[in-house]
Amino acid sequence: MVEVYIDGASAGDPGHSGAGIFIKNNGQVERYSFPLGILNNHEAEFHALIKALEICQSKKYSIISVRSDSTAVVHAVEKEFAKKEKYRVLLNQVLSLTKSFDLFFIKWVPSSENKTADELARQGIRLNKDLR
Repeated sequence: MVEVYIDGASAGDPGHSGAGIFIKNNGQVERYSFPLGILNNHEAEFHALIKALEICQSKKYSIISVRSDSTAVVHAVEKEFAKKEKYRVLLNQVLSLTKSFDLFFIKWVPSSENKTADELARQGIRLNKDLR
C-alpha cells in the first residue's frame, strides 16, 4: 500500500497557495511542491488531494492510503458531500479520480504527523510566479 501525505496552504484567505505531497512506497519516498495561485485554504487542500491522486494514477498505484490534516477535506470525501458549490466541484473531481484505484483510503492525521507535506506546501506557495 502506498502512503500519501497531502497538505494545502495559503498565505492569506484567499492568498498565494501551494500544495505539498509526500509519498511513501516500499521504502522509497517522493516529494512534490506545486504553486496553486490565489485560493483559500480549503481550496488548496482539495487541490493538493487532486494533484496527489493524479500523480498516483499516473504511476499506476492500485492501493493508496491518503493522510491529511484537513478535517474539511477528509469529511467531505468520506461523506461524499460538500455544502458549498466551489467545494462540490472539487470533491466531484476527487471522487472521480478515486475510482481509478483498486482501493482508496483517506484518513485524518494531526498536523504533527503531516509536517513534511506542510513544508512542501509552503514551498509551493513560494513557487507562485507573482511572489518573485
